[in-house]
Amino acid sequence: MKKVLFVASVVKTHIMTFHVPYLKWFKEHGFETHVCARNDYDDPTDCVIPFCDKFFDFPFERSPFKIANLMVYKHLKHLIETNKYDIIHCHTPVASVLTRLAARKVRKTGTKVLYTAHGFHFYKGAPLLNWLLYYPVERWMARYTDVLITINQEDYEIAKTFKAGKIEYVPGVGIDTQKFSKVVVDKIAKRKELGVPADAFLLLSVGELNKNKNHETIIKALAKLKNPKIFYLICGRGSYENKLKDLSKKLGLENQVILLGYRSDVAEIYRIVDLFLFPSHREGLPVSLMEAMASGIPIVCSDIRGNKDLINNDYGGYLVKPNDINGFTMAIKRLYQDATLRVEMARYNQEKIWEFDLENIKELTQEIYLNL
Repeated sequence: MKKVLFVASVVKTHIMTFHVPYLKWFKEHGFETHVCARNDYDDPTDCVIPFCDKFFDFPFERSPFKIANLMVYKHLKHLIETNKYDIIHCHTPVASVLTRLAARKVRKTGTKVLYTAHGFHFYKGAPLLNWLLYYPVERWMARYTDVLITINQEDYEIAKTFKAGKIEYVPGVGIDTQKFSKVVVDKIAKRKELGVPADAFLLLSVGELNKNKNHETIIKALAKLKNPKIFYLICGRGSYENKLKDLSKKLGLENQVILLGYRSDVAEIYRIVDLFLFPSHREGLPVSLMEAMASGIPIVCSDIRGNKDLINNDYGGYLVKPNDINGFTMAIKRLYQDATLRVEMARYNQEKIWEFDLENIKELTQEIYLNL
């Protein structure tokens, strides 16, 4: 029986989020499916991966400088050479470097190694250190890669200069658009549940509370608007929680900025808001932005790689430089004042997102597998 190995740094927030449909596809095509990643569930017993025959819990560290990754490399090399996989598909930066190094020997005997780059750490506008540190590594590791898959156009253009066997472009990991477009929710009741007035103009961001997601720019824009009818919901957890709370309080917005933490009902929350904000500094091809589009929401987001692949400026929303507080302020104000424009942009986004639907992405990815 043929074997396939999927490798990523973590299970819950990567394997389970993105790769279960492909594990299913391999099972349906007669493969024995293995997964290697760190079990990042709060309760380790919750880690049950569908369509996975064998799971290997390896303690990958996200930082490339952690000594623990050396031991992971040794175990990974043994795993790969013992199982003689037909296909290895690796994801996430550190796990992918370790996997491709560990698979050098087996590639000589026919194992095919694929790597999906979910957003290079070097990009237009990235710090020079990122280019000095990550670019040489990715360029060098490409020679140990049979197929390098990129998920946005900027990364694709860079990758075409690398010496991988093949360079492919697949627009993202795909989302089930109907999961979001078909949701029905009682808007007034849901807003009441979240502590938001029924007549509020409601902004939403979804993402980890960290420096990269840049939520503080929207909070500062909200302060400039000086409009008590505008509320800002943020779904997500992270190290910036207290910082965002302190900033909201300092600007007198503690009643208008609501941190909701992790939510399992985000598909319902999308349906009750008026505008989606996404001010990140760096993205690959952001899933939450695609979810918002599928939910029929106008967008104001940062003018960066990944976001630009999804949002057509002036059609589905507005693209603004990540730290341009005035730019975000003006964009929010314009959409607050123009309900017709909001409807037009929402409709445009729902139509555009179909090209990123999971079924379309699965077809493109499966074609790559079949042509190995």
